[in-house]
Amino acid sequence: MRNSPAATDLLTPAQLDAVRSRSDAWGVALVAHAWLTMLAAAALFVLWPNPLTYLLAVMIIGSRQLGLLILMHDGAHGSLARSAWLNRLLAQGFCAWPTFADTDVYRTYHLKHHMRTQREDDPDIILSAHFPITRASLRRKLLRDLSGRTGFAQRKAQFTQALGPATLSVVARARRYWRQLGPQTLVNLGLWALAWRLGHGWLYPALWLVPLLTWQQLVLRIRNIAEHAVVRAPDDVFGNARTTLANPLERLLVAPYRVNLHLEHHLLMWVPCYRLALLRRYLCDNGFGERIETEPGYLAVLRKVTVTRDDEAGPRRGQRASGTFSQGFEAA
Repeated sequence: MRNSPAATDLLTPAQLDAVRSRSDAWGVALVAHAWLTMLAAAALFVLWPNPLTYLLAVMIIGSRQLGLLILMHDGAHGSLARSAWLNRLLAQGFCAWPTFADTDVYRTYHLKHHMRTQREDDPDIILSAHFPITRASLRRKLLRDLSGRTGFAQRKAQFTQALGPATLSVVARARRYWRQLGPQTLVNLGLWALAWRLGHGWLYPALWLVPLLTWQQLVLRIRNIAEHAVVRAPDDVFGNARTTLANPLERLLVAPYRVNLHLEHHLLMWVPCYRLALLRRYLCDNGFGERIETEPGYLAVLRKVTVTRDDEAGPRRGQRASGTFSQGFEAA
């Protein structure tokens, strides 16, 4: 188990009271914000259909699908809402199931990630241990994400695993599928039925599945990279994760709902996402700001975790000089 500083070593009692405060209103508002943002992006394309508005809608919806997973993550920590029943309803029904996820399954391994951050038995170590990688390798990965290849492969594996081996009976496979993906499937069929009811059945595949399989996969990868790739050391509680200072455009398209303040989340994992900015301010006021592993933006992160030559790549930790990787969009 890592040696974390006590919360009382980081914050004053008044500051602790402020950051630990949970709110049903905030939880509902953030989930509503994610869905209303996606609805607005879809409406933009329906009203002014052209390649530009479609591309913008896919990017915005994909980023808010990641936002739903971020809010599900808060729900897994029991911090999305104050009321336990509302926390679960929001996390499962409105965040996890529409994106084919499950809060309970996620919580099981995610809490181990917090206990064993960046160690060999960290269940998320596979996401960061192989960095730095070459810029060419990163470009190939991002192109696979944008093309839908990554998302399709993951969904295929998810559904195949849920169905189980073909040697099982039809009834056994149906029961197995229901246990693993039944609610997720019903919710998504409901979304498709709603689109048909509104006279736009094509919106579900075009503006739900396409973003889920493309842009959401890309920003999910960037977020995973930013959080733990090429950080200082697993024993450094101020440097085993990273905070990225996202600008407004990055927060819109790549890093919604303060997911960029990841080191702060690791220091006090029970702080709701809507209190993380306040937590960071308090930490800086109390003299901890310079110790927090921080990058000025997501492009800076991608420079940091990439190298030019194959012989420079491979699993290692620690600070390195920034590279020269450049990508048109960047900023998760």
